[in-house]
Amino acid sequence: MTEKDFISSFRSDIEGLRAIAVLMVLLYHLGIQQASGGFAGVDVFFVISGFLITRLLLKEIDRTGTVSLLGFYGRRAKRLLPAAALVLLASAASTYLIFPETRWEEAAGDILAAAVYVVNWRLAFRSVDYLAEDSDPSLVQHFWSLSVEEQYYVLWPALLALGLWFLRNRVAPRTLVWCILLLVGLPSFLWSMYQTPLQQGPAYFSTATRMWQLAVGGCIALSSAWLTRLPSSLATMLGWAGLSAIVMTTLFVTPQVLWPGYAAALPTLGAAAIIVSGHSKIDYGVDKLLSNGAMVHVGALSYSLYLWHWPLILIAQSRYGDLTWSTRIMLVIASYLFAWLTYRLVENPIRHSKAMQANARYALSAGLNFTMLGALSAAALMIVFQYQSRGSEVRPQPLGAQVLIGKLRDNQAGKPVDSVGWMTPEPSMARADTPQYYQDCYLPYSSSEPKECYYGDASGHTTIALVGDSKIGQWLPAMMRLAERNKWKIVLFNKGACGFHSALLHVRGRDYNECYEWNRLVLSRIIELKPDYVLTSQVRSTSGMPGSKKGDLVPALIEWWTKLEDRGIDVIALADNPNPRKNVYECVAQNPQNLTRCTFPRRRGTGTPALKKAARIMGNVEFIDLSNAICPTERCAPVIGNVLIYRQGSHITKTYAESLAPRLEHALKRAGVGGPDAP
Repeated sequence: MTEKDFISSFRSDIEGLRAIAVLMVLLYHLGIQQASGGFAGVDVFFVISGFLITRLLLKEIDRTGTVSLLGFYGRRAKRLLPAAALVLLASAASTYLIFPETRWEEAAGDILAAAVYVVNWRLAFRSVDYLAEDSDPSLVQHFWSLSVEEQYYVLWPALLALGLWFLRNRVAPRTLVWCILLLVGLPSFLWSMYQTPLQQGPAYFSTATRMWQLAVGGCIALSSAWLTRLPSSLATMLGWAGLSAIVMTTLFVTPQVLWPGYAAALPTLGAAAIIVSGHSKIDYGVDKLLSNGAMVHVGALSYSLYLWHWPLILIAQSRYGDLTWSTRIMLVIASYLFAWLTYRLVENPIRHSKAMQANARYALSAGLNFTMLGALSAAALMIVFQYQSRGSEVRPQPLGAQVLIGKLRDNQAGKPVDSVGWMTPEPSMARADTPQYYQDCYLPYSSSEPKECYYGDASGHTTIALVGDSKIGQWLPAMMRLAERNKWKIVLFNKGACGFHSALLHVRGRDYNECYEWNRLVLSRIIELKPDYVLTSQVRSTSGMPGSKKGDLVPALIEWWTKLEDRGIDVIALADNPNPRKNVYECVAQNPQNLTRCTFPRRRGTGTPALKKAARIMGNVEFIDLSNAICPTERCAPVIGNVLIYRQGSHITKTYAESLAPRLEHALKRAGVGGPDAP
């Protein structure tokens, strides 16, 4: 087979490889434990896309000496955008009809980002956004990989067209293509190696860390002339070795492996080896397996199957909870039916339309109109959310914890009830009911340089340093009220998931070195500032180090507190609140007339054992526990005094924290802050 014949030929084995890729992803998303590495199916897709697109571009360059951007984008638009728009419309409608309004705003943003193929960057940002950590997956989250490919489809032909125009008659076209591929692929690979261990979330979704996988496919397309002359024995061995690599990835890789990084080379090179193998005519090659009718059929449906399977899975989970085997089988059947109908009624009719084929401008325009449909569905969902969540009546001042008069334990005013006349914040606004520091003093995971922010009375005679993770930050609204009343000066040192101690934490599958460094810098700064008190809280009682027998944080807390006490700085530890281990605000939105469904046992996660134990050992560290003011009864209510208590994860809302100010003030003054305890 000549290179020209190869470029023009249909590769049935690649259709089979597409089938493997989409089945990997489908099994993984269905929660099949034996397919723990099925997420790498997208890596296989990247290689296939890089190969096929480069092959098409090379065909055009060989024929015309250039690349028609209008023609290329028109073909991509009519092929990809109609089916995608249909799924986006269905996702917007399903979000409105099935999911609580707490998810509408974020879902609308996701759908809009998916419609314009930048949702991968939105997810990359969300992966390091502390306020988004409890975000549920949206129905269009899987569009991230399509976004990477679409960005490649925009960038790659544009670079080729620009290079061919600028260097016309100076450099051979294929030499130019090689140079551009290497200039794109090599830095992308190196960046993936560097970025993945540092910030796996952004690295996973980033186009910059994925371009090398598409470039690998492009390199294969460029090497066709040489690859068609491979010995059949070598081609056979490469094909089966490539399939083995993909199977091994699916069976043995787990989501805990840092990805993409170097680990992604296994499925990437496996897919590449299969494509290389298909350049040769061999009798016992892997192409015989991949080219059978069933595999080719699934491969042809792979795009629509990928689009539909994820929304259907999330809808089923919202309705039935954990998926049973019978539900999984039904989801596979439903995904196939939706994909087949979309392929027959949407993809093929539009792709093979004579009008679309005859006029690239018309094809591109039609594709962009489909994109607009997806964007408009997002806008409609956002408008409905804004209308639903706006207040329509004047309400009395919420009381929150102030209804708990007298003894807190078993106080009937905090007993769970099925319904309340109104509540604030509304469940749809709970995640926005946050302390001010998220706007002006939040320090992300990736940073180790401390921020210090001042609140209260700048000339106050009593200075209190609030230090720790978000669990001390959630008390800032109450402390701001107390600082105003008592003329206290507040200085905040806060870092996501980073308590105030000397230990090295293990967070998100890696050593949290930024927290370790931040702690040392913050300790030095506090000693330099010499506040009257340090008030600290945190969610962790162990370091999270894998396999470590020294994960107890008590010694690390005592080390830091002792250094402060030795310099005349009093330490006060504030217990963590009970942890619901679910999104309470979402439960409340789903059960407004049955709020008792949103309760949870008081004993769950009450306090922070390490803080309490360290305070007891030191003796001179006050320990404040306001759990009874957050959960007075054996089962914790989601609403007390018309105030919704929980927002993100186990954090309390700003409104409820403010209602706790009198209780916190009483406890602080008993600890000696600001003078003797007031009557």
